[in-house]
Amino acid sequence: MTYDFDTPVDRRGSGSYKWDSDRSPGLLPLWVADMDFRTAPAITEALAARVAHGIFGYTLVGDEYYKAVTDWFSRRHNWEIDPRKIIYTSGVVPAISAIIKALTRPGDKVLVQTPVYNCFFSSIRNNGCQAVECPLIPCDGTYRMDFDALATAAADPGARLLLLCNPHNPAGRAWTAEELTTLGEICHANGVRVVSDEIHCELVFAPARHIPFASLPGEASDEAIVCISPSKAFNIAGLQIANIVCPDPEVRAAVDRAINDNEVCDVNPFGVAATVAAYNHGEEWLAQLIDYIHANYEFMADYCRRHLPELPLARLEATYLVWMDCRRLAMTSESIEQQLLSDSALWLNAGTMYGAAGEGYMRWNIATQRSVLAEALERFRKWARQRL
Repeated sequence: MTYDFDTPVDRRGSGSYKWDSDRSPGLLPLWVADMDFRTAPAITEALAARVAHGIFGYTLVGDEYYKAVTDWFSRRHNWEIDPRKIIYTSGVVPAISAIIKALTRPGDKVLVQTPVYNCFFSSIRNNGCQAVECPLIPCDGTYRMDFDALATAAADPGARLLLLCNPHNPAGRAWTAEELTTLGEICHANGVRVVSDEIHCELVFAPARHIPFASLPGEASDEAIVCISPSKAFNIAGLQIANIVCPDPEVRAAVDRAINDNEVCDVNPFGVAATVAAYNHGEEWLAQLIDYIHANYEFMADYCRRHLPELPLARLEATYLVWMDCRRLAMTSESIEQQLLSDSALWLNAGTMYGAAGEGYMRWNIATQRSVLAEALERFRKWARQRL
């Protein structure tokens, strides 16, 4: 079956955080990380069947759910998950916050590799901990890890956790097994536990591939905690469902306690039904989605090479989030965001949302119809060419 990702879907008035936060006429929002595509038909059919039942009481997460999750990761990523090591919760951000609460004390240090997902900072701050930035190194149109800086930061006696973004948002990296192994060795040697956010794990473009951190050999992966969810790949973030995979029974008990303390231990029936449908019947839809998003990236890259060569893009190996180097504009990222909004009705994310290393960069969400992306690029070109 061929799925349609090209026909625009009007999201205004649907309560969309992305489209309804600012209802200015003609505004194009390419910021919040959800997609402008309808989810897989298998999911909407499963939800319709659940709605038809008509009763939406407290939800029991049963064997069918765990089997769908474990079969998916075994089949697609060669990662065998023991279902007894899974804790379900309402999202990856609540999961990370609860993990930090369980495994740190106020004042402890949590390492992050910047520029990185902005909610890492708020989860660290909300638990009274200190974020320690280990900036990635830009090189050859992409980023690599700075292992020397990481080793120095991990050796600090106050360092307790490292939040790993795998794949990386906003740099678009799909980390290799070698990179993850080296990171794991550094962290294990210094008693720093890795917490791996793998929410974008399905959105990886060949020849790159996703390596689940916990699938690697070695003690670091045995100690790691991995957060997964179908929400990004299947555009169901609003259904609020995620899983924590934690092999260590004592640590798992502490995390489970924190999940309950934070009162994010219950999930809704629609998230459960959507997850089962996605993992059991959504693979063909996902394959076509990945092809469409990658074609969007190629379209954008070609456009920028021809019209905006001064503002290079990071090579996109994973996610639908494109990182643009706008330093030639000699403006702060926040100024670029605000001027694009006021002058061109285009909403992008300022790079400084992702740490100090993001200054001078902008993040584009290209998970939209190609016609929308083309219009956004044209608006950006006209605005930027006046300033270059």
